[in-house]
Amino acid sequence: MSDDTRHQTDAILHAGTDDLPADRYLDRELSWLAFNQRVLELAEDPTVPLLERANFLAIFASNLDEFFMVRVAGLKRRIVTGLAVPTNVGRAPTEVLAEINRVAYELQLRHARCFAEQVQPGLAEAGVKIVDWDTLDDADHAILTEYYEQHIYPVLMPLAVDPAHPFPYISGRALNLSIRVRNPRTDKVEFARLKVPQMIPRYVRVDRRESAEDVRFISLEELIANQLDGLFPGMEVIDHHVFRVTRNEDVEIEEDETENLIQALEKELLRRRFGPPIRLEISDDMDEATLDLLVREFDIDEEQVYTLPAPLDLGGLFAVTRVERPDLKFTPHIPVTHPQFRPNTPSEKPDVFRAIARREVLVHHPYESFSTSVQAFVEQAATDPDVLAIKQTLYRTSGDSPIVASLIKAAEAGKQVLALVEIKARFDEEANITWARKLEQAGVHVVYGLVGLKTHCKLVHVIREEQGRLRHYCHIGTGNYNPKTSRIYEDFGLFTSSDEVGRDVTRLFNVLSGYAIETQYDRLLVAPLQLRQGLLDRIEREAEHARAGRPSGIKLKANSMVDEAIIDALYRASRAGVPIEIWVRGICSIRAGVPGLSENIRVRSVLGRYLEHSRIYAFENAGEREVYIGSADLMHRNLDRRIEVLVRLLDREHLARIDRFFSFAFSDEVSSWRMLPDGSWSRRVVSEEGEPLPDLQDLVMVDRAEARSRGAR
Repeated sequence: MSDDTRHQTDAILHAGTDDLPADRYLDRELSWLAFNQRVLELAEDPTVPLLERANFLAIFASNLDEFFMVRVAGLKRRIVTGLAVPTNVGRAPTEVLAEINRVAYELQLRHARCFAEQVQPGLAEAGVKIVDWDTLDDADHAILTEYYEQHIYPVLMPLAVDPAHPFPYISGRALNLSIRVRNPRTDKVEFARLKVPQMIPRYVRVDRRESAEDVRFISLEELIANQLDGLFPGMEVIDHHVFRVTRNEDVEIEEDETENLIQALEKELLRRRFGPPIRLEISDDMDEATLDLLVREFDIDEEQVYTLPAPLDLGGLFAVTRVERPDLKFTPHIPVTHPQFRPNTPSEKPDVFRAIARREVLVHHPYESFSTSVQAFVEQAATDPDVLAIKQTLYRTSGDSPIVASLIKAAEAGKQVLALVEIKARFDEEANITWARKLEQAGVHVVYGLVGLKTHCKLVHVIREEQGRLRHYCHIGTGNYNPKTSRIYEDFGLFTSSDEVGRDVTRLFNVLSGYAIETQYDRLLVAPLQLRQGLLDRIEREAEHARAGRPSGIKLKANSMVDEAIIDALYRASRAGVPIEIWVRGICSIRAGVPGLSENIRVRSVLGRYLEHSRIYAFENAGEREVYIGSADLMHRNLDRRIEVLVRLLDREHLARIDRFFSFAFSDEVSSWRMLPDGSWSRRVVSEEGEPLPDLQDLVMVDRAEARSRGAR
């Protein structure tokens, strides 16, 4: 961010806040933990199918790992370096870190109880058992021992710790066994560490001849632990314990100081493996001597030690959830082709360009198919002889991406192809570097965005020659171009052949790939130079409408809401009488329903089988409604340090569809979490009469089916 932009942002953040209370924000880190608690509540819900509950337990564990690797690591780094500043609620970072450790530990204990007391017994009763070695008979032991000797034993590497063997490096997130052995000749007790291999499935089938209706799994660490005598022949194994360390795995590079971004990033990715420890998880049976050794070697504080019942790392449950038991999962939903992309007759070949040229198309994934819309769009563009150029942003994509394959095919066919690959997408850096090099080798023009800014917008721009003139075809979405995540991430995407949007997107790609400086767009709002102020202006306009007695209202849907300037503007709009509905999945720092501050603000959260990922910004505007969809969340990084795009929806049916979507989320007759004035969340899943409330995502499925039968789009 330039100094001028930074000064403008600071001015916005502090403008007109004198009349607002100092305690008007919720702590962002604790708000994130509240989000993960909502994930845990789904795992605890007995009405959720059992394998889905196991899946939510795994998601909770994976989420918490990332939270520690990034958010907690960053907070601790700032404390250690002396650069820490008060948090968004004015608290000392050390105080917040202590509360994070307390709340996270309580949640992890609750998480472990949910598995041990609810999910594991429930699965066992249904025929999916996670067993211990001691509960198996000799025949089972023989089968597992053979598997161990053939597939596990050769890759194990026990490492001794003694004066001749220093304490080994322990990689982040890997499970480890701490082992104490006694030498019978000297009676001396020694310590060894054994890493549980990460390339082998975490849960092993006891007998692969079992049917899916009666299947048993044993954890990899349990299997290894019962074969330790063979790893230490001649020694007496005294005991073993499981532990796991989480490290700082955030990546930081100073782009202004490096000439080759990829090389700098590759070095930083290597450094990530050796980041300082942030959290140590140990099994609750660990002896004091071993714990003292680990604490000393990792150089961590007592509050960073999480003593938990086995098994550690319930993220491994993802392997169990893949068992073929449809009766223990959500009823499957098959994405359908959007009506406008369907051919008129079965023998006719779909023509994506003709469909978009007739009328703009709004697709909603995963209810509507990604493969027959976005993927088909890029694939047709790659092979269409009338297409001259394709430009696309890539933030995250799948390992076998058909999107990337189509871009390569287009370049090989002689088309002009530009791919903006964001190689700084967190935890996808290595994959994106690989994609960038493959694209370059195929002749694609690959660029990496602007210095200091991540390119997070979701854009495809196709230029096609039609009857002697060039026509623009664009897709602007809320989600990544990833066919795999599109099946579980909820997202919207707009296809348009509008010349107005085409000009806007052309200007934006020129900014991204060249030296253009563009701040004026017709139908787009673009960060970092325009989006924040554009949203603030529209919020203030709603307040003016309310004060003048004209129709007003704001509806927002985002993954996270943290930005103080936006929050303060919403508070002032609420005071002016604007009804405000906020639908947020994760972090939310705004307070809802506080008398004198936000009594006109309602906040909801929806979690379920799909990850609510779309971003929607709707303004009543005295009856001349403005609705935008796009990639931007309401966070500092999105508004100030990323290239983000929102596009305005104009089609009346599209606007009605968005309205209906919000009406489901805020209905008192639909299951959701509601924020209370004290900032806590209350889950409402039953009606006043005690009947289960319908799930929003199930309602959307039914609603789309009914809309298709009516011929709506």
